[in-house]
Amino acid sequence: MSDSPAARAEAVKQHARELGFDLCGIAAAGPIDPEDRLGAWLASGYHAEMDWMARTKDIRQDVSLRLPGVRSVVVVARNYYHEGRDPAPGQGKVARYAWGRDYHKVLKKPLHGLGEFIKTMETGAQCDYSIDAQPYLERAWAAKAGVGWIGKNSLVLNQDIGSYFFLAVVATTVELQPDKPVIGRCGTCRACIEVCPTQAIVADGVMDSNRCISFQTIENRREIPIAVSDNLEGWVFGCDLCQEVCPWNRFSTETDDPGFAEREGAAYPDLRELSEMDEAAFDERFAGSAIRRAKHAGMQRNARLLLGEE
Repeated sequence: MSDSPAARAEAVKQHARELGFDLCGIAAAGPIDPEDRLGAWLASGYHAEMDWMARTKDIRQDVSLRLPGVRSVVVVARNYYHEGRDPAPGQGKVARYAWGRDYHKVLKKPLHGLGEFIKTMETGAQCDYSIDAQPYLERAWAAKAGVGWIGKNSLVLNQDIGSYFFLAVVATTVELQPDKPVIGRCGTCRACIEVCPTQAIVADGVMDSNRCISFQTIENRREIPIAVSDNLEGWVFGCDLCQEVCPWNRFSTETDDPGFAEREGAAYPDLRELSEMDEAAFDERFAGSAIRRAKHAGMQRNARLLLGEE
């Protein structure tokens, strides 16, 4: 294999495909938020109670603070899409990304495998990893790496597979030829903005977490504001509304990753059962699932709201 950055980049992309990733793009390390969009978002209070976003602002904007000597950022994506249906009476809806096994667990091995491959390209090479858990601006890196563009709903969109995919990052000290960003293709479409029942999309690409059903049903440990709780539209964990109406998701295809196979009772859980389930039963039922992020108390609260009991 040639030692040129271009040849190395092509080899990385080929290996990413062999590991099961659907998309792979590369960005040169450097300033990722020169306009301080994150700072403006935080100053507006749109991060709600996610205080860790403010605490890690600097490191999110400067990847070299995590990995000194970093030269390239590799962004991969894995499709998790499943066709949905209308829930039966008494059932709640769960965002598609949580229908199977926790994506952190599914993607860890192939992501680290990609990193180990990159390390073989240069003596002493180092890598740092993130699967939506470390202080990276994954969506900004994905846009810079040409994986897609940031849509009006603030998610990364790809013209070939839509937006139902997980992002993961490998930052490395190895120099790889970067890809070019792609031009955004949302045009005049406002479908995601108009469908949101809580008006959480306050500007193109800007989400106010205080109004977001996903944030409120998953991250919020307190009482959900009435403006949101009165407009849950059946969502007991997360929300896919802005993705369901996105025209680019007409290209979505069923995932072939067995780790994301739909678990029984995970997509449309029975609300009464969920509201009465004790913590031990909850832990057993949702072991290894991203649904555990909302915790037992949060899911009971959400179920009772949808049942009209809170």
